[in-house]
Amino acid sequence: MRMNVITHYSRTLSARDVHPTRQPHRTRIARSLVDAAVWMPTDRGAMAVLAAGVQQRLVRVEDLSQVIERIETVRRRALMAGILADIAGGAQALSELDFTRQVVRRHRLPEPTRQVARRDEQGRRRWIDVLWDEWKVAVEIDGAQHTDPLQRWDDMTRDNGLDLDGYRTLRFPAWLVRQDPESVAREILKALRRAGYPR
Repeated sequence: MRMNVITHYSRTLSARDVHPTRQPHRTRIARSLVDAAVWMPTDRGAMAVLAAGVQQRLVRVEDLSQVIERIETVRRRALMAGILADIAGGAQALSELDFTRQVVRRHRLPEPTRQVARRDEQGRRRWIDVLWDEWKVAVEIDGAQHTDPLQRWDDMTRDNGLDLDGYRTLRFPAWLVRQDPESVAREILKALRRAGYPR
């Protein structure tokens, strides 16, 4: 099978970008991820690269931000700085970044808290993707892994716990957040209004 390979070169490297001990010489992970984001053909691809690097704990947001601040002419600089701010604010997956930008900000919903940890009755820590604590509305954004029966049962247990604590939980598949953010925003706004949100 024949494959096309595209080679990219980083022309401006400082000692801070190159790993001091690894052989053969290579860039540090933060610089490599920023370069990969720059070379992606789409903004969405750039977002995915940065989110995956942080989510997989390969790099810290601060390290990526330092690279972007240092290279003033980097392509997509403003986009990447905004994405890193969202990741630092708790958005971990690409679907959560989509939700923040396409649902919350585009439709002017109040800014929620992201990746909130709560303990269930057994003392286990459970993570909530998005939470409007003042109005007791929680949102979960489900990727493909949530179709697994065991994962689905775990999701239901968490939702039940939130319901017993007086929260309304809304669940949306990640594809719907991407394809129809307006309908997602509409449903969330209904829930917020029923809980007393004044808009």
